[in-house]
Amino acid sequence: MASQVFFDALPKAEGLLPKWQLVVATMAVFNTLQNFATLKLTRRLYAGVPPTSITALQARTFAVWTLTSAVVRGYAAYNLHNKTIYDMALFTYLIAFGHFTSELFIFRTCKINVAVLSPIIVSTATLVWMVQQYEFYVKP
Repeated sequence: MASQVFFDALPKAEGLLPKWQLVVATMAVFNTLQNFATLKLTRRLYAGVPPTSITALQARTFAVWTLTSAVVRGYAAYNLHNKTIYDMALFTYLIAFGHFTSELFIFRTCKINVAVLSPIIVSTATLVWMVQQYEFYVKP
């Protein structure tokens, strides 16, 4: 019974991209909660600066940005056929990629570790996937 409810709640669109959007959105919600609750993981992400540079305000701001991305991606999971929603979701990954790569290579607030590589890999892979699948989901 519970498993049927779970499967009924999944996006109905073809392919794995809608389900992936839902997985990434769900992970972002957990990351949001983590940023509100503690500085521990945020300090791991921005390991290129002294831990005292990571403030509760910065973590909460990051949490809100992450939650905003989660909402867009969650909505996209169920509406990938909508060009505007698809484009908005795609841009959330582009923004994430830009943020993390610039913090790593330009501002040097991050060090190469799992904490920064995870969002870079997810954003890059999803960007490529979404560009390749654009015409499949967004029909003229």
